Amino acid sequence: MEKVRKNLPINQWSEDDKPREKLLLKGNTALSDAELLAILIGSGSREESAVDLSKRILAAQQNNLNQLARLSISDLKKFKGIGEAKAITIIAALELGRRRRLEEALEIPKVTDSRTVYELLQPLLGDLNHEEFWIVYLSQSNRVIGKWLASKGGITSTLVDVRLVLRKALELSATGIILSHNHPSGKREPSQSDKDLTRKMMDAAKVMDIQVLDHLIVTDHSYFSFADEGIL
Repeated sequence: MEKVRKNLPINQWSEDDKPREKLLLKGNTALSDAELLAILIGSGSREESAVDLSKRILAAQQNNLNQLARLSISDLKKFKGIGEAKAITIIAALELGRRRRLEEALEIPKVTDSRTVYELLQPLLGDLNHEEFWIVYLSQSNRVIGKWLASKGGITSTLVDVRLVLRKALELSATGIILSHNHPSGKREPSQSDKDLTRKMMDAAKVMDIQVLDHLIVTDHSYFSFADEGIL
């Protein structure tokens, strides 16, 4: 099949091969999300091309790749034209992208602003369907010396033990901590319980001469910073 295609002029390639043609001629950045997904899918059917199938899948996720990354194999198989092998290929590719973002985040040696923290934590929290609460521990010079999953919860909430958070800070000799959790709903604004927990953590940390520098609420494409909004 591959040899036959190579012997044909590009203008005679099948519709499913058009994204590959475009990548060859213009480079990978010239392709749309649907075209890149179509390359992973490989082939469509008599009813629709791989690109049309990809557009249908993305449209069902509001054209949001982070939302696509939350789908399971069984979720993807609900789309006509996607079998187990294609679903696995899609999930594997998205996971590689997530790990690449995580490795880039690990290269951040020092926290300078809320955006730096968001870039550090978004690969961990942005795609989750449940809430997780993470603590970033900092040295005197605001260098990251540790990240710790303090709690994992349900779709709408998670519980955090203040004592365990501060015990970990003492173990790492951290002088500053940044609180962070995700909102799977995509809503950035903090709840009253978010504010109450932040105040409780600040009061307890102050006794140990540890500073709570920020509390970030992370969504798939944005964040809310307590420090930036002046509510710490």
